[in-house]
Amino acid sequence: MGNLFAGPHLWILLIVILLLFGAAKLPALAKSMGQSARIFKGEMKAMKNEDADAASAGTAASVVAPESPVAPAPTSVQAPVDVTRVEPGAPDLKP
Repeated sequence: MGNLFAGPHLWILLIVILLLFGAAKLPALAKSMGQSARIFKGEMKAMKNEDADAASAGTAASVVAPESPVAPAPTSVQAPVDVTRVEPGAPDLKP
């Protein structure tokens, strides 16, 4: 079981791509894939640089203090709303 994309497999794949996208859109497709790969490579390099900077500073970027699983207590309590009272000028909602 050799290389998957060798010889006839590669030609069949290229023909299918040509039929799906058409000859006019292939250069734009290749350009956008190249730009995406370039952006991805730049982001990966930036992440590696950030990790190296954090390690040289003596702090690990991946170590974060765990959050408390308990929700904070409410700071104020609201009074219950009286739903039986009707304001003057309000529309009557009774059927």
